[in-house]
Amino acid sequence: MKLIDLSVDLNEKTPIYPGDPVTKIAPSAVMETDGYEDHYVSVGTHVGTHVDAPRHMLAGGKSLDKYPIEKFIGRGVVISCGKEITLEKVKEEDILEGDIVLFNTGMSKEYFQSSYYDNYPAIGTEIADYLVNKKIKMVGVDMCSVDHEPFDIHRLLLKNDILIIENLTNLDVLVGKNFTVYALPLKLQIDGSPARVFAQINQ
Repeated sequence: MKLIDLSVDLNEKTPIYPGDPVTKIAPSAVMETDGYEDHYVSVGTHVGTHVDAPRHMLAGGKSLDKYPIEKFIGRGVVISCGKEITLEKVKEEDILEGDIVLFNTGMSKEYFQSSYYDNYPAIGTEIADYLVNKKIKMVGVDMCSVDHEPFDIHRLLLKNDILIIENLTNLDVLVGKNFTVYALPLKLQIDGSPARVFAQINQ
């Protein structure tokens, strides 16, 4: 069994979406004086590799805790599209109901550059409609977002119960592989959560 970590590091240097809260990590107990170590962590719900729940964009939408654990696990399909995300490229893959579809655009290589937030591609409406009709579980991207303001694709996917994973990395490793995705957020009663996302390559 081979596992591939698809998550970025989460620390005070992790880039944040413009306008989001700054990450703060500070000790609340130290070994030398307290005999143990503990930390206070303050992060936005959409920092680093994270999962969006419908509540993120839809009034009255479901929060993450409303989903069974099975929602976050599924057969993975990677779309190697570069920065040109087309419906034709998506249709080349055999996407099945319950799949987790990952878009490998190469943007993760620009993670610490301004272009990561200023010049990323977006998933179009035709592609989102196609994935909705396929009844997939989740969409994941190696970008800061699946779309740009006014975030219509977010709303289209989320209202159809397709959760969104953003800020993935290492998707190149999955090209041509048969794999299962595990995208495990904290069980929070809110709009989203940082997540540990990894793939198990199946032999």
